[in-house]
Amino acid sequence: MAPKVLISDALSPAAVQIFKDRGVEVDFQPNLGKDKDKLAEIIGNYQGLAIRSATKVTAKMLEKANKLKVIGRAGIGVDNVDIPAATAKGVIVMNTPFGNSITTAEHAISLMLALARQIPEADMSTRAGKWEKNKFMGVEIFGKTLGVIGCGNIGSIVADRAVGLRMKVIAYDPYLSVERAMDLGVEKVELEELFKRADFVTLHTPLTEKTKNIIDAGALKRMKRGVRIINCARGGLVDEAALYDALKSGHVAGAAFDVFIEEPATSNPLFTLPNVVCTPHLGAATSEAQENVALQIAEQMSDYLLRGAISNAVNFPSITAEEAPRLKPFIELAEKLGSFAGQLTETGVRKVQISYEGEVAQMKTKALTSAAIAGFLRPMLQDVNVVSAPIVAKDRGIVVEEMTREGHSDYESLITVTVTTERQSRHISGTVFADGRPRIVNIKGIRMDAEFGRSMIYITNLDKPGFIGKFSSTLGDAGINIATFHVGREAPGGNAIALIEIDGDLPPDVLAKVRALPQVQQARPLRF
Repeated sequence: MAPKVLISDALSPAAVQIFKDRGVEVDFQPNLGKDKDKLAEIIGNYQGLAIRSATKVTAKMLEKANKLKVIGRAGIGVDNVDIPAATAKGVIVMNTPFGNSITTAEHAISLMLALARQIPEADMSTRAGKWEKNKFMGVEIFGKTLGVIGCGNIGSIVADRAVGLRMKVIAYDPYLSVERAMDLGVEKVELEELFKRADFVTLHTPLTEKTKNIIDAGALKRMKRGVRIINCARGGLVDEAALYDALKSGHVAGAAFDVFIEEPATSNPLFTLPNVVCTPHLGAATSEAQENVALQIAEQMSDYLLRGAISNAVNFPSITAEEAPRLKPFIELAEKLGSFAGQLTETGVRKVQISYEGEVAQMKTKALTSAAIAGFLRPMLQDVNVVSAPIVAKDRGIVVEEMTREGHSDYESLITVTVTTERQSRHISGTVFADGRPRIVNIKGIRMDAEFGRSMIYITNLDKPGFIGKFSSTLGDAGINIATFHVGREAPGGNAIALIEIDGDLPPDVLAKVRALPQVQQARPLRF
């Protein structure tokens, strides 16, 4: 019997035809996504669900989706899908991470040009019968410096277009190598230098804990007077209240935003300012982009339903059902080792090497490497998944190396992640014991035996008497409970490492007190 797919949002007729041509039965109901009760009633009849943003796939709806095998999101964002619930149900969730790239990049360039020449306001004035030629004095972009924050898939396209417009392009991206920057014709800089030098600033990074309010009041003050800011990425990357004040004072000459903290943005203080250009999240809104993602998701879903091929899945690597049980704990280990390294990495990354020793070297290491790279990139790039991670790393010029060794040391299986940056190289190793739980066994050559906790503190310090007592007292005084405490050292009195699992999060003021302790060299909060 042919598999059956429900399309519950507006999707290109060409996508419907792809399903039919491939032998997949299609039920096209483009308005059904708005009626969650009706959708829940009939979802049990389908093996596939193709959606855009209007359909909300909840855990409650998935309870009734007993035949569902795959959800395909035509676009990059999967915020409208309960990923953990889908995974628990055994449903693959696919997206199309790169289908909107050119369209979004072109929108950023369009907003920059509109801002530079005050086109929206001049248009309204002229339509009103005025001829205020002297009022709308613009600026050229030729020869100006464009600062690109986030030089991945979309940011690199923006940079390429800006170079073609004869702008000087500088880019901040911790994962962008110098070699990749040279290929793009841009100069890789630190964030503070970008703030000081840029005439225009454009953002192309996901919203994460690290990037939230990456442009805040302090950053705005450190920018050139007369800077112009463009955001087609995510609301929340810029502190809108601080930007409002900077625009009112004239320190920031203008801003062009396609995304906002609250959407739909039916009211916003920025809308009241004449030097602001706003659009209603139109980054992906071109007929070409909508067609591309629709065709791509139809192809991906058909391949999976008919042949079992998995591509661009956000919740599962490309492995067979037989391999999954054996690989699962090692996938978790690889991803957490990568995440550990990623949370400690801030400078430009040149290379990530993953080595496999012992029994794990005989497994499908490609899936493990993808998991490690996804874990490594996710602290800065939240949307990355085990499928897209190698492509994202390549786009940033990061060399990914995989090594296997049949021989092994003290462990039946050992995975080591080594990160080489512009400044240093560090490595972390882990294994899976008989209980199936991943463990850290070595950090930078110092032996360790620690499980991954949800919230941890990583500390490098000198091995001196009194450190553990002072540290514990600092957390105790702040009302923070220590769940586990693991230490390792090179030699008595030498370099030492502590990994501490705590209950709850570590407040910034407590972290500052920990960093101020005499023996502490480095202290970082980690989340897994």
